[in-house]
Amino acid sequence: MKSYNVIIAGVGGQGIILASELLALAAMEAGYDVKKSEVHGMSQRGGDVVSHVRFSEKVYSPLIEQGTCDLILAFEKAEALRYLHYLKPGEGVVVMNDLEIIPLPVTAGEDTYPENVEETIRNYANLVVVDAIKRAKELGNPRVANTIMLGVASRFFDIPEDVWIRVISNRVPRKTIEVNRKAFQLGRSIS
Repeated sequence: MKSYNVIIAGVGGQGIILASELLALAAMEAGYDVKKSEVHGMSQRGGDVVSHVRFSEKVYSPLIEQGTCDLILAFEKAEALRYLHYLKPGEGVVVMNDLEIIPLPVTAGEDTYPENVEETIRNYANLVVVDAIKRAKELGNPRVANTIMLGVASRFFDIPEDVWIRVISNRVPRKTIEVNRKAFQLGRSIS
């Protein structure tokens, strides 16, 4: 049974916690031992949110050590860059939403937003860029961008699609089950 170390990162309100729950539940249902940790202190104010999800035959700690992460699922560009040092050098994958959310210190002129984010990541890791907001709007619900991103990332894990669909159907609000299923399947089809 393969081991996976996954970091899910973004900004408060993007659905990072739900995505990490769905990943953890799908991995458990697929027979993995799963450990999860999250930090979302200032998330309600647009601050960064990060979740570590580890799954394997047996996992002893929820925290991922630097240089051991298999995949970063980033819902915002600068957040992908923030956790890049966690990736396995030369092997890691970054699935990144094509979105820049300018933080308050940048708008106040106290800091600058990183430049050439995609180029920096491509020089360090395999990168998949997804315009998840645009795709979610095409489905009629911009709030399912997180499910689209999870669908893209799901291709890198040994978890059957039917397990994902079952977990999504059991976890998201009843009125959004169908759009979340479509979003997930759309994500799986993005190359």
